Amino acid sequence: MFSTFAVTRFVERYLLNSCKNEVNMNVQWYPGHMTKAKRQMQEDIKLIDLIIELVDARVPLSSRNPDIDELGKNKSRLILLNKSDLADERQNEAWKTYFQAKGFYVVKVDSRNGSGMKAINNVIQEACKEKIERDRRRGIKNRPIRAMVVGIPNVGKSTFINTFAGRACAKTGNKPGVTKGKQWIRLNKGVELLDTPGILWPKFEDQQVGIRLACVGSIKDDILNMEELALWLIDYLRENYKGILAERYQITEEGTSVEVLEAIARARGCLKKQEELDYAKASLILFDDFRSGKMGRITLEWAPL
Repeated sequence: MFSTFAVTRFVERYLLNSCKNEVNMNVQWYPGHMTKAKRQMQEDIKLIDLIIELVDARVPLSSRNPDIDELGKNKSRLILLNKSDLADERQNEAWKTYFQAKGFYVVKVDSRNGSGMKAINNVIQEACKEKIERDRRRGIKNRPIRAMVVGIPNVGKSTFINTFAGRACAKTGNKPGVTKGKQWIRLNKGVELLDTPGILWPKFEDQQVGIRLACVGSIKDDILNMEELALWLIDYLRENYKGILAERYQITEEGTSVEVLEAIARARGCLKKQEELDYAKASLILFDDFRSGKMGRITLEWAPL
């Protein structure tokens, strides 16, 4: 029996440990440390004009923490739908509309190959036009917009910063009035980025959140039962992307999810000794095909209508 609760507990423990590692803590991550990290982010947010929030376009709500809406309520907001090239384009547009209706600026990007990155600078200027106008009225010219990147562990914050900043970026060092130790990356004449991303943690109020995060690879596979996770993915794909498994593996999608996994194993020659089917290998093939986009562009969380 597939236990969503068991997988969710695994996922939750892993992600909390990831948060711990990102802030170099050598102690267990518990609510007190979450409070400390939240307090640190509150202090950092005071220094910036714009919050750039990364979410995984395949699971936009599951890969964000709504606490950032309260923390950044008086700041300009930009949501980046990262890995949008792997997500269903219809859903990319639906999520873009959804977030824009809530007052966010939104850009679809893939920080690994640089797709969509050129559009970000113009959107930053648009998102911060009130700040730029205030500076102009005060006689302040050419003061850079200061931004910070936030997101849950493993959503691609560091990759985005490296791609967006490029090799030519330079740390500008401490600024007058800025907390000691804060470093800023000068992206161009108009934008500076706080070099330490803000770390959020997922909300596990819905068990499906953990399952979705595991499916997109935000969780290390070796702590999960990949066969059970594969059965969930098979059921989801048959319901929402009918025919995609049949086309990829030249199999029938009829029968139970276990029977479909068996068919994938046979189609890909996943056999152990004595001709026994290797479900683990078939599951890894399924997830590799899904995560790499070989199966097509798929979104696991659809925008509310």
